[in-house]
Amino acid sequence: MDVLIPTRNRAAELAVTLAGLAAQDGPVFRTVVSDQSDGAPAWVQAPVAAVLRVLEAQGTRVELLRHLPRRGLAEHRQFLLEQASGEKTLFLDDDVWLEPGALGRMAHALDELRCGFVGMAPQGFSYLKDRRPEQTRSFAAWDGTVAPERVRPAEPAFERWPLHSAANLSHLSVDLGLEPGQWLAYKVAWLGGCTMFRRAALEDVGGFRFWTELPPEHCGEDVVAQWNVMEKYGGAGILPTGAVHLESPTTVTDRRIEAFNVVLGAPGEPGEKESNNHQTKGTDMDNTPDPIRIQTFLGGVDYPATKDSLLAHAKKAGADSDVLNALNHIPETEYDGPTSVSSAVSDG
Repeated sequence: MDVLIPTRNRAAELAVTLAGLAAQDGPVFRTVVSDQSDGAPAWVQAPVAAVLRVLEAQGTRVELLRHLPRRGLAEHRQFLLEQASGEKTLFLDDDVWLEPGALGRMAHALDELRCGFVGMAPQGFSYLKDRRPEQTRSFAAWDGTVAPERVRPAEPAFERWPLHSAANLSHLSVDLGLEPGQWLAYKVAWLGGCTMFRRAALEDVGGFRFWTELPPEHCGEDVVAQWNVMEKYGGAGILPTGAVHLESPTTVTDRRIEAFNVVLGAPGEPGEKESNNHQTKGTDMDNTPDPIRIQTFLGGVDYPATKDSLLAHAKKAGADSDVLNALNHIPETEYDGPTSVSSAVSDG
């Protein structure tokens, strides 16, 4: 198994991520860290270097790579994929800590389910007292076999995306009464931060080679890859999740270009390529922002919420003019959760 970690300007977070790997008790894995930091690579920092020595002392193969110049998230992931040789490939973000046993649980689930990928959605433990039942209504367990399925913004499966917000999965695990050692596969819209692929399946659908269609500043490249794998091989989330988000500020500040809009189709036209080339160059921002982009600036909203409170929250979070304009055109009413906001934006 290969654990692939792309990183940039996050030495402290990377040290914690690597410490989580050092606490795993199997299976055997190789770690590849690819650094695109603006200055010196993270491994020159003492905390990172110390944990790397721990991994090596445990017998874990570690490869440290510098990959410059930066050509975007998708290109970086494709570069890492090309370094992989194992049957299983875990893409692990540099701000995710794995609890002991998480790696083995994912590997066992992937073997048993025989689908294209499994993953653990990272939880924000600062939200443990913030229950959001309106965001977990779409939860559905896989009953035995994981089947291929198509996910696009206009389809019902897309409405599962709020499941992974805040600490929703932690609350679901408690509510489901999962026993120690027990795990459950469930249906996802996609998974961010901690996804284990069957490498052959990911490569079969092209991996991240679509990076050439994207401008360097983009987001959502993991969504495109997962949707491609899901459509042919299926994919699943695993409960309980053993992944914890470190809740550091994002290093991806320009989120105007969603990769799936460019690579898989224009907003509102699932499966059809955008006919003009402006969007692929990042210059056509006249379309209504997609739900993912809007919810990026609404994280932590206390629902139910009014239109004015949503606008105020988005402004404070640094939302761009497209997002603010979309929110400004929704009806003056009270919204019970992210899904109702997304529906109002789409209807507007």
